[in-house]
Amino acid sequence: MRKVYSVSQINRYIRNMFSEDYFLQAVLVRGEVSNCKYHSSGHIYFTLKDASGTLSCIMFASRRRGLSFRMKDGDQVIVSGGIDVYENAGRYQLYAQQIIMDGVGALNERYEQLKKRLEESGMFDEIYKKPIPAYIRTLGVVTASTGAAVQDIMNITRRRNPYVQIILYPAIVQGEDAPDSIVDGIRRLDSLGCVDTIIIGRGGGSIEDLWAFNEERVAEAVFACRTPIISAVGHETDTVITDYVADLRAPTPSAAAELAVFAYDQFESELVGMERQLTDSMRGRTAFTRRQAESLKRELVHLSPAMQIRDRRMRAVQLEEKLQMSMENRIAQARRNADLMEPLKERMDKRLVRDRHRLQLMAAGLEQASPVRRLSGGYGFVSDDEGRAVTSAFAVEPGDLITVRFKDGGVDARVERVPDIESDLASDLAADRERNHE
Repeated sequence: MRKVYSVSQINRYIRNMFSEDYFLQAVLVRGEVSNCKYHSSGHIYFTLKDASGTLSCIMFASRRRGLSFRMKDGDQVIVSGGIDVYENAGRYQLYAQQIIMDGVGALNERYEQLKKRLEESGMFDEIYKKPIPAYIRTLGVVTASTGAAVQDIMNITRRRNPYVQIILYPAIVQGEDAPDSIVDGIRRLDSLGCVDTIIIGRGGGSIEDLWAFNEERVAEAVFACRTPIISAVGHETDTVITDYVADLRAPTPSAAAELAVFAYDQFESELVGMERQLTDSMRGRTAFTRRQAESLKRELVHLSPAMQIRDRRMRAVQLEEKLQMSMENRIAQARRNADLMEPLKERMDKRLVRDRHRLQLMAAGLEQASPVRRLSGGYGFVSDDEGRAVTSAFAVEPGDLITVRFKDGGVDARVERVPDIESDLASDLAADRERNHE
């Protein structure tokens, strides 16, 4: 009797067969995406199909870093990963580890990866951008010698400035040999030392046609070039790696020529305007300087020693006149004051006469009342031994020392007797009567 197996056993057996087949552990599968679903868990479920078959696929959330774009139905992709059996469902599926776009998509993937790497290295940074010279004499061009790009550059250069010299390096701009040819053209023109600006580029085309300008070695040559470079590749909508590395990006080769070559007619017109402006400025400056010199000359004359002496002499004359006028005014005022004082002087003289007369009368009175006059008449001045005046006989006693002063001197005396007042008074009266009788 034959052995009967369970579904799980069969699925497990098939899974072991898949796991033992090394070919299925690392495969690249090309196909069109369908039934693409982004699960909330982060896993991506999708189906790869071609004209005759389909293949279930899954990319776990932990593998999402292997996908650099938003995948959708209809995308042509190449998926790398391993094929295994999902036992619960009893089906095999591709477990994706990396997904890239097929064909053009692969080139885009390479483009984005190189762009990211160069940007992280700093090659796109503005600090490395060299300024494009405003006025050039020699223009270097790296492009195909038979393409429309070089004809556009030459025509615009001749129209804008026929005096600019163009040095063309006929480079290969498409195919396997194009990157090395472009790099060689950049280095040769840079080594000449006479080229002011370099234009690298070509006309439009597909991404495959423009791919030489997306190669890393071309970008490195542009970055290392000492001469300023303008990148002009394809049409306005085309963008290549050299556009980011170059010192300036032009949307087309014609626009690059417009940016690199200055318009001679406009330049000549600007020169005429600048010459006129400079002439006017010089004339104005000259006139201003002349006026300033005249002003300084007048100031110098005013400050010269001769002018200083003349000014001081005039000031001295003015002071002299002022002093003389002041003196005359003082004299006139004094004269007026003298005229006013004359009546007062007369009154003063009269008063002085009166006062002198009164003084004479008073002097005569004093003469009559003078003690000296009395002393001249035989009278004397009596004082005690302490110098006090003795005005009464009763003010002294016998034995007291007294001094009697006369007109011509004094004598010292001692009191011998103090008379009786009544007898002396009677004697004095009798003496007075006798003198009156006589």
